[in-house]
Amino acid sequence: MEKSETLLKELQLKDQFDNLEKHTQWGIEFVERYAKFVKERSEIEASYAKQIRNLSKKYQPKKNSREEEESKYTFCRAFLMTLNEMNDYAGQHEVIAENLTSQIIVELSRYLQELKAERKSHFHDGRKAQQHIESSWKQLESSKRRFERDCKEADRAQQYFEKMDADINVTKADVEKARQQAHMRQQMATDSKNEYSSYLQKFNQEQNEHYYTVIPNIFQKLQDMEEKRIERIGVCMKTFADVDRQVLPIVGKCLDGMTNAAESIESKTDSQQVVESYKSGFEPPGDVEFEDYGQAMKRSPSDTSLTNSREVKERPAGKSKGKLWPFIKNKNKGSGPEDFSHLPPEQRRKKLQGKLDDLNKDIQKEMDQRDALAKMKDVYVKNPQMGDPASVDPRLSEISQNIEKLQFEVQKFEGWLAEVEERMPSKSDSNRKSAIYETQNNTTVNNNCAQDRESSPDGSYTEEQNSETQVKAAINPTSSTPEFDDEFDDEETLPTIGTCKALYPFDGQNEGTISVAEGELLYVIEEDKGDGWTRVRRNEEEEGYVPTSYIEVFLETNAKGAMTYI
Repeated sequence: MEKSETLLKELQLKDQFDNLEKHTQWGIEFVERYAKFVKERSEIEASYAKQIRNLSKKYQPKKNSREEEESKYTFCRAFLMTLNEMNDYAGQHEVIAENLTSQIIVELSRYLQELKAERKSHFHDGRKAQQHIESSWKQLESSKRRFERDCKEADRAQQYFEKMDADINVTKADVEKARQQAHMRQQMATDSKNEYSSYLQKFNQEQNEHYYTVIPNIFQKLQDMEEKRIERIGVCMKTFADVDRQVLPIVGKCLDGMTNAAESIESKTDSQQVVESYKSGFEPPGDVEFEDYGQAMKRSPSDTSLTNSREVKERPAGKSKGKLWPFIKNKNKGSGPEDFSHLPPEQRRKKLQGKLDDLNKDIQKEMDQRDALAKMKDVYVKNPQMGDPASVDPRLSEISQNIEKLQFEVQKFEGWLAEVEERMPSKSDSNRKSAIYETQNNTTVNNNCAQDRESSPDGSYTEEQNSETQVKAAINPTSSTPEFDDEFDDEETLPTIGTCKALYPFDGQNEGTISVAEGELLYVIEEDKGDGWTRVRRNEEEEGYVPTSYIEVFLETNAKGAMTYI
């Protein structure tokens, strides 16, 4: 009965160890799975932050002149602020990824190693205790079987002795021998009994210690280990949430920054900025005067209307005709000439002023470098051991040359700027010129017909009086109607008032302009009237406007240029 109970306890204990081993192994696998989950979350945060940064970088304005134009508008600045806030927002997700890695993944990796080692140690102690009690049990069983065997042998030896002693036919020597054998067997049985008793007492003591001290201690350690594992998982889960919670205030500030950027957009300011950016500075054209064709007289050709019918008829195919400046299309995709003469006056003035500001900044920078090098040279002169003063001279000379070049550029752009500001019209000048023109027109020709009006490529307007036509009108003031019609159909060529030489090549892609090559000689048919353009002719079929700054003009002494009115 006792033997069966002991075996049952051993089997139950072994079964519990197997269950605990499976459970603790599952607990370790759960920790590893949770660590893998946090690692993947960290990788997702890092990847998301990288994508957000790349997106913000992709839509950042490029470092060019277009960036300066865009920075003037509130909606562009708001978008730039949003991109910057997005960059900071991505940084917070990087912080989440870093904190998840440092506060959870690294800690769990180290804890898993400790947990595995501790579990291994506890189960090793349990197996060792189990092996020890099993060994004691085997020793007890062995001594018990030996005691049982010795008792049986002693009984048989005693029975044999008694049989020999009762037999009268057996010699005395044989009886004595049987008696000694029985006594020896009895002594062996007594020794086996004492040994069995000793092993039994020892086993009972060890078994009591095993089941009441050793195994409970091991189970308690395993329980503590399991509770620590569960507590560590709980702490990691709390940290998992806290990592997100810690960045929420900064994320909120980023979102507030985006909201503030959106609220900073001012539509009226941006629309006004567009007006300021593209304001040309031209005065609108005056009223078109009535042309009385009912009078039977020979008159000079009139081009008062915006589109000239005779010019359309006789101008060769492909020949561009003049347009009012707001409708001129700029076909030139390049940067244009250095003096920005291809731009309207107001835009040209802004460009020149901006160029002057940049040049002055460069000059100031060079002067700061020169002053710093001069101080360094003084230090070297006073303390030769620190350096050679002559080593600074080449750099000083280079900076001086740069300053001279920049100052020359400043003078050049200041001259162009002064030229533009002088030519920019004012209301008083426009009214005064209109009055002069009306007086001259009334005294020269006794009709109400307006004179020739054409538009230059950048939008200035000229009204011409053809001297030859005036002479003809004076000689033959009373011409018949057929002659008047013939003259209206045939456009007369403007007279040559001088020649010019192209200083630079000009690609005349705008309507009303003409392309010229460097060094080319052309005829001047209309001089510059303050708008920066001169009308020239190559042959009878080709004529147009070129920038005045691109040519050198040689006017005839007796030539009279047409007056220009803005």
